[in-house]
Amino acid sequence: MQVTANKILTLDELSTKAKEYREAGKKVVLCHGAFDLLHAGHISYLKSALREGDVLFVTVTADEFVNKGPGRPIFSQELRMENLSHLNFVDYVAVNHAPTAVNVLSDVKPYAYVKGPDYKEMEDDITGNIYAEKKAVEDNGGKIVFTDDVTFSSTSLLNAHFGVFPPETKDYLKIFRQEHSHEEIISKLQGLKNLNVLVVGDAIVDEYHYVDPLGQSSKGANLAVKFGSKEQFAGGSLAVTNHIAGFVKNVTIVTGLGEQDSHEEFIRSKLQKNVTFKPFYFSDAPTIVKRRYVDADLLKLFEVYFYNDEPSLEHIDREVCSWLEKNTAQFDLVIVPDFGNGFISRNMIQKLCDHARFLAVNTQVNSGNRGYHSINRYPRADFVSLNGPELRIATHDRHDSYENLAKKLLAKMGAKHFAVTLGSQGALLLDKKPKITHKTPILSTKVLDRIGAGDAFLSLAGLCLGGGMASDIALFVGSAAAALDVQVVCNREAVTPVNLYRYINTLLKS
Repeated sequence: MQVTANKILTLDELSTKAKEYREAGKKVVLCHGAFDLLHAGHISYLKSALREGDVLFVTVTADEFVNKGPGRPIFSQELRMENLSHLNFVDYVAVNHAPTAVNVLSDVKPYAYVKGPDYKEMEDDITGNIYAEKKAVEDNGGKIVFTDDVTFSSTSLLNAHFGVFPPETKDYLKIFRQEHSHEEIISKLQGLKNLNVLVVGDAIVDEYHYVDPLGQSSKGANLAVKFGSKEQFAGGSLAVTNHIAGFVKNVTIVTGLGEQDSHEEFIRSKLQKNVTFKPFYFSDAPTIVKRRYVDADLLKLFEVYFYNDEPSLEHIDREVCSWLEKNTAQFDLVIVPDFGNGFISRNMIQKLCDHARFLAVNTQVNSGNRGYHSINRYPRADFVSLNGPELRIATHDRHDSYENLAKKLLAKMGAKHFAVTLGSQGALLLDKKPKITHKTPILSTKVLDRIGAGDAFLSLAGLCLGGGMASDIALFVGSAAAALDVQVVCNREAVTPVNLYRYINTLLKS
């Protein structure tokens, strides 16, 4: 048996070793995976793999690419490699910093690439990666082999025994999976692809200025910081559009940009390819920029708005209303993330309410509109999504329960569905017919950044409801999307089908 420390290599070293073995007439076998919890199923699979050749190489997916949802991997890549290296039938181990094994297969050129029986029906792989890996190994003269070993699910074992979720979440998932399978939900989400979706709302460029706090200024009470770097994100309605774009063939966004300081080139570069971008231009307002100064732990220290909260709307209002009147009815679903920053006028709201076949709305309360912006601006909506503070501001009620307040607004607006997102307390969704309230606890295990989580919920829950899916499923999917989003810095990445499908799979494995 090799000394454990000498069995852990870099990918370059692994490629060199493979070449040496090939030149010596040995058959190299490669296995690849997360191996987050090394269990009996893995042992059987790896032993079967070795029977296909003479030496066994194993690569593990790097932490940043273990795409199984918040809280995964449980064990770091270093620990996962170390555990594998202690197996006497494993010759070498390396970490792969890529989402698939294609690069490893091209470099190592194994005689056999061995996968477990889960991948034998390749069309069932929701990532589609298995096809690319099969091509890579065959292009380099190797073959792909599927074992017939009894399998165990690392995800199921971790969910059951490692306290990945709090008790209330485990109880919720136990009941939910009795009624719905991950195959059912993924199939329903895939069935939304033909929806034609319109998004109307403020375009926001989010900026994070990463700083190191130096302490209180010597000449005042202010905090002094040292600048590190800057990052820009496509936020507001742009983020909502990108979340939706992965799940449908066509999505159109109507938004406002400044004639000066438009940031249009940056915005266009950040939108998904299947997005139709329909901007209208303010003559006296820039494109909205929200600049946040954050420390190394993503703690927000200070925020600066670059915008005009009372732009001249006469010209732009007429143009947008004309476009909405002519085009809104052609869309299956209209989603309005209304950030209350000056773009959406009362006239626009009326056009949307008059012509939208299914209207989903959120009226976000933020520092620039607190006390002046609420869902009461909308005479109707089919789906309303608010957080707790937004609901209390809309009802001017500090004390009644969120469920009771939501019932009052649902009746007032004639809405079909009304959701309230409650952060660490989860979310609830009320139906008008039948009168029922669905509840879900928080589905994330840790939070990196809350910015944008409500947008992810609105996007996916609204898409599900607009596509005719049941409310309990819509609430679950929206909550899962939000759980993924809180693991992303600001709006750096959109929720994608592969990410969401894999996390749904993770949540519903028992």
